[in-house]
Amino acid sequence: MVTSLELALHPIETIYGGPMLYEVADAPAVMRAYDHYIQEAPEQLGAFFGWQLAPPLPFIPEDRHGDVFCAMVTCWSGRPEQGEQVIKPFRDVAEVKAEFVGPMPYPALNSAFDALFFKGIRQYWKADFVRDLPDAAIAAHVEHGPRTPTVASTMHLYPINGAAGRVGPEETAFGHRDARYAMVIGAFWPDPADDDADVAWVRDYYTAVHPYSGTQGGYVNFMSADDAERAPENYGGTYERLRAVKAAYDPGNLFHLNQNVAPAG
Repeated sequence: MVTSLELALHPIETIYGGPMLYEVADAPAVMRAYDHYIQEAPEQLGAFFGWQLAPPLPFIPEDRHGDVFCAMVTCWSGRPEQGEQVIKPFRDVAEVKAEFVGPMPYPALNSAFDALFFKGIRQYWKADFVRDLPDAAIAAHVEHGPRTPTVASTMHLYPINGAAGRVGPEETAFGHRDARYAMVIGAFWPDPADDDADVAWVRDYYTAVHPYSGTQGGYVNFMSADDAERAPENYGGTYERLRAVKAAYDPGNLFHLNQNVAPAG
């Protein structure tokens, strides 16, 4: 439960970035390069790895529409003229088969994938915080990721190092600041007839990669209802403090239709 919130805003007009698509065969090299680079990259660089079943967009060759690629999505919020050099390690690791990268308004990148997630779309999620990315984990990703069932379904690996690690683990409700990544596997589809198959893809993928996470819990906004029992793991060492806050402000647990923190007592 949020009782107060203070935000420090930073004006950003133009960023440099966008999606870069690679062949699935290059995914191990791309993931390894990403894992190495993002740990030391400037904090103005945001980047995540994922899978993308190619939609019919102009920057993707027409004969590749519907093919599965691995992807890097970058966002450099420093000086735009520095952007190309900053993302160069992602170009050097493998041939980029399609891209939509360049200077653009920040809201344009922030909303670039909105059309894939229309109102009423069916969905199922699994998530973990990830401390390391060993070769066995990469192999599991490469086995399951390219089986993504729809254009909106994917796995994303978001970095949470850098500035996030400078905040103490007891200072906020976010209790896994020693993790390197927040991973989410999500299936999104329109037809109820596909429920079983698309949910199974997420569960099988998660079962394969979860043993390599190296930590407990996952980001609560990436959790489906059947992971509600993971709330203590998701909040880690802050969970008991959150229970005390819940007991003070919502002792009857009125707000429980979520990844619930049960009141203490």
